[in-house]
Amino acid sequence: MGNPDKNGTLRKDLGLLGIFCIASGAMISSGLFVLPGLAFAYTGPAVIISYAIASLLVIPALLSKAELATAMPKAGGTYFFIDRSMGPLMGTIGGFAAWFSLAFKSAFALVGISVFAILLNPFLTDLQMKLIAVFFCVIFTLINLIGVGHTGKAQIILVIGLISLLTFYIISGLFYIQPSHFDDFAPYGFESIFSTAGLIFVSFGGLTKVCSVAEECKKPGRSIPLGMFLAWGVISLIYLLVIFVTIGLVDPFKLNNTLTPISLGADSIPILGGIGGAIMAVAAILAFITTANAGLLAASRDPMAMGKDQLLPHSFSYVSKRGTPFFSILFTSGFMIFVILFLDIENLVKTASLLKIILFLFVILSLIIMRESKIRNYNPEFKSPFYPYVQIIGILGLVFLIFEMGLIPMIFVGGFIFFGFCWYWLYARDKIWREYSLLHVVERITGEKSTGYLIDEELREILIKRDQLEEERFESLIKGCDVIDIYKYLPPDKLSIVIAEKLSKRMNLSEKKLYRLLIKREKDSNIVVHPGIAVISHMIKGRDKFEIIIIRSKKGFILSDNIDPIHAFFIIIASTDKKSLYLHTLMWIIQIAEEADFGEEWINAKNEEELRDIFLKAFRNRKSL
Repeated sequence: MGNPDKNGTLRKDLGLLGIFCIASGAMISSGLFVLPGLAFAYTGPAVIISYAIASLLVIPALLSKAELATAMPKAGGTYFFIDRSMGPLMGTIGGFAAWFSLAFKSAFALVGISVFAILLNPFLTDLQMKLIAVFFCVIFTLINLIGVGHTGKAQIILVIGLISLLTFYIISGLFYIQPSHFDDFAPYGFESIFSTAGLIFVSFGGLTKVCSVAEECKKPGRSIPLGMFLAWGVISLIYLLVIFVTIGLVDPFKLNNTLTPISLGADSIPILGGIGGAIMAVAAILAFITTANAGLLAASRDPMAMGKDQLLPHSFSYVSKRGTPFFSILFTSGFMIFVILFLDIENLVKTASLLKIILFLFVILSLIIMRESKIRNYNPEFKSPFYPYVQIIGILGLVFLIFEMGLIPMIFVGGFIFFGFCWYWLYARDKIWREYSLLHVVERITGEKSTGYLIDEELREILIKRDQLEEERFESLIKGCDVIDIYKYLPPDKLSIVIAEKLSKRMNLSEKKLYRLLIKREKDSNIVVHPGIAVISHMIKGRDKFEIIIIRSKKGFILSDNIDPIHAFFIIIASTDKKSLYLHTLMWIIQIAEEADFGEEWINAKNEEELRDIFLKAFRNRKSL
């Protein structure tokens, strides 16, 4: 695990595997181990299609959140996106909704642990079940307080164990499926398929909660989109296969309205010798543990982000020496324990689900606003494809699901939104004024200038922090790259031969192919970024390829009569997956070229190592400005 940040900020401890396991663990819980029986009662075997529809409806929000998270990798995720796109009033409502839905779903998962514990010990009392849930909540609170690295490691172990058990269930059950169970495929008509998709939509709602910990990712531009897409694909497939196997194993009469459908299915597999139900009860408990663990981790970041923005008391933003939001975690944990002990969770789960759908709507709208604001420093590393068509389809689909949820949950959500409005009006309204992207959209429509550059500057600061790892990679490349010092004139073709020879050894590519690329590029164009300095660059096919060669010519290359002699050449060869680093490198070379003493020091350098040191010194001077 990394060292604590001296400024008390969050640690960047999460890699791709951690992101995948947090997103996966947040998806596998009641949606797989409890809801299939209830959904089967409404739909019959066609419930498989309901799950497929719900999975597809998540995609627009998934793509939107992936883009926003790579543009703004900040703690709070959904809250931060809504606040910076639609303003602090909507941010307050969105932040409370995101925190409530996550914390409540996590509390429900903890109660689920105790429900399935009954399968292992049928004599547990209601109080004992609640105490089991509280015990696990305390354990996860301690893990989260220690650090996100430990939380991520615990999540990896739990998710791998869970996926292994479910895979074993699928493979074992496939041999005993009864085809007759699928004969009456849609007994209640196809209309029931769509209404049931709204009921089980919450099964996929936890997928994007990983964006709340984007600030703690090592490489958010790659890890967050890839981790979420992998989790969506893998867990959606597991959902469909597990439900298919369960329907094929369990008698339809028994499957109707059962709260333990997967355990019933496992009990129907002869080779498991009657212990299949207990094995799947262990899997269910692991599933609820992963959901609760990931939920507490993500939910605690919402009040932390709101505390930073003065929408909540400042104590919520406190980060401990271990790099964790101490007070925010304790507050979220305390709320979850209160819910476990005193509230009837089942009556409020639908409200939490409806809040999740509304939050997804807000996120899609946030993406549209950020895109249409044309803010210069909105620069996501991942861009949602097929914009805005995917977003429009997502909005229509989610609105359809909202009307399927019923009147009572909508009344609860209306009351919740009213509470958020009152809190902002009475507590936060006079404390803050913040520029947000929607103002820029209005400005574009009306043609009247009413904004400054506050949101643009904030996004620029986020980009600087986001790209620190790219800077480290760039500096490492410069320390190890080839430096060529030329004291006499070389014709372009001979220089290209020398460059191609050096690059071919480093990149494991054909020397002839590289030579042709260099010659072609020289004929096409030379990018002169500053008097005396030029860059030749080329994008190639492949993955994880990026090399720089630095060339100093004492006498200077003459490119044309209109251009001063070139004393510094930079050759960049990059594969398409390194486009971000490639663009940053071009930007940094331009900034280095503008250093006042760089040109003179470059020409007067004694040898290749001094050339490298001059370049690195200019780069570090740029960073310190």
